[in-house]
Amino acid sequence: MVLSSAIVTLQEITKENLDNILDLKVTSEQENFVASNAVSIAQAHFYPEVAWFRAIYVDEVPVGFVMLVDDQVNSSYYLWRFMIDARFQKHGFGQRTLKLVLKYAKTRPGAKELLTSCVTGDGSPGKFYEKMGFTDTGDMDEDGEMIMQYKF
Repeated sequence: MVLSSAIVTLQEITKENLDNILDLKVTSEQENFVASNAVSIAQAHFYPEVAWFRAIYVDEVPVGFVMLVDDQVNSSYYLWRFMIDARFQKHGFGQRTLKLVLKYAKTRPGAKELLTSCVTGDGSPGKFYEKMGFTDTGDMDEDGEMIMQYKF
């Protein structure tokens, strides 16, 4: 895989690629920052009215997972889960994926912002989100995570 010319896409998760997506893992140090893909996919199936989830591919290789709360009724959009497998981190795939997600979210009915939250502390993805244009709202969610916002 030539990294600089690789194409990042968001693809539906099907029975054909499910096992490959379930096999993707973050580093052991990152495990407390994001739920497993199995948990995320299970949650998505219990919230079909708002869960939008996709596998992240680089060319034909699955490298990650992303899930949004895509609540068109309330015009509420939230980056619920986002992970890049440990083997594929530090190649810019996270940045390229987040740009695709932001482009998608911006097209949603009434979308004015995309929110997310993250655990604070060493290894937190907060700095990554800041680099991508998210700002700290100053609020915390019910789990004590910092809420961040990207305004369109």
